[in-house]
Amino acid sequence: MWRTLGRTYLRLAGWRIEGTFPADPKYVLIVAPHTSNWDFPLGVAVLFALELRISWLGKHSMFRPPFKQFLRWLGGIPVNRSASHGVVGECVRAFHAAPSLMLALAPEGTRKGVSQWKSGFYLIAVRAGVPILPVGFDFREHVVRLMPLFQPTGNLEQDLPLIKSRFNNVHGLRERPVKDARA
Repeated sequence: MWRTLGRTYLRLAGWRIEGTFPADPKYVLIVAPHTSNWDFPLGVAVLFALELRISWLGKHSMFRPPFKQFLRWLGGIPVNRSASHGVVGECVRAFHAAPSLMLALAPEGTRKGVSQWKSGFYLIAVRAGVPILPVGFDFREHVVRLMPLFQPTGNLEQDLPLIKSRFNNVHGLRERPVKDARA
């Protein structure tokens, strides 16, 4: 039923998926640009359509009744962004403990325009020893782009521009250029 629902949503909304999810059992999945609340239902439709179980980080204020249990069922993990709470370490431990884990997050950390990405996604991938899967929600072309895995080297200043460059032709619902500023 969920697969049919996801595929129907994508078809009726005119979206298609380009690329495939890797066979790797563990990776950090980053979705950019994150410019709208519409990114969420699109992501859920993709998960349903492809029958994927992905964990994802979301701001804690989303996880309130009556949606709290549903969001957790979807794989949501609430994060209080107002203070550091060891989220990177917790995610790394989860990767080490699980035989498979796909962890999704938005590297900007918000829907608002930002001059630089947060570095948490990169730190999680490096410390857990897992690759990064860049995924673009291109609202201009109505394409969800699954890009090739990126294996981080541990050199954030070198890798971040390479990762960001993969999103150069991906257009969020609200246009914002992806900047090459440091994380």
